[in-house]
Amino acid sequence: MSTNATLKADKRTESGKGIARKLRAAGQIPGVVYGQGDEGLLLTLDALETTNLFNHISVENTIVNLEVGGEKEPISTLVREVQVHPFRPQILHVDFYTIQKGVELEVNVPLHLHGTAKGVKQEGGVLQQLFHDLAVRTIPSKIPEELTYDVSEMEINDQVLVKDLEFPEGVSVDLDPETVLVVLNPPRKVAEEVEAELEEPEVEVIGEADSAEGGQGSGSNEEGE
Repeated sequence: MSTNATLKADKRTESGKGIARKLRAAGQIPGVVYGQGDEGLLLTLDALETTNLFNHISVENTIVNLEVGGEKEPISTLVREVQVHPFRPQILHVDFYTIQKGVELEVNVPLHLHGTAKGVKQEGGVLQQLFHDLAVRTIPSKIPEELTYDVSEMEINDQVLVKDLEFPEGVSVDLDPETVLVVLNPPRKVAEEVEAELEEPEVEVIGEADSAEGGQGSGSNEEGE
């Protein structure tokens, strides 16, 4: 069910911005594994190997088994945070957190839509996906690679709600079952025309009789004054 990957790492004892810059200059990436002591376990990762791995996995929900030098067994982790350079494709730092077998955790799982909706194919509707991933709760061994939904039968104004998805056994989500995930909107031109009609101001037409009555009333007032 869950996807696993392996990444080699080495322990380090020094930290700080200066050390991090030296590591990056040497083709390495500083990292930390939380859940391994109060301060976490400080690591160095090979930049090329880490970048290649992260380009080929779903970082949010893949179990990364860290083979750390000096440790007898790999450390099972999930990626907690990846810091990247603001304008270069460079990973600056990676935070991991240790996971324990059989202990439930929360991970983000991508939601993929399959098929072409009838309302898109036949009427030119616009399919709008409001959630591209969902936070689910499950144990590590049951983390799904993805959640899927077939939109082939959707027509204009149809919606996909949380309760419409089929979750694997042992996987749950905290979202309200009525939460809208996907909606099939009318064609944009039609939607714009409807919106324009709704926004058009109403014009009040005053009849001749009303005008006449209004004139008589006005004259009597002037005479009274």
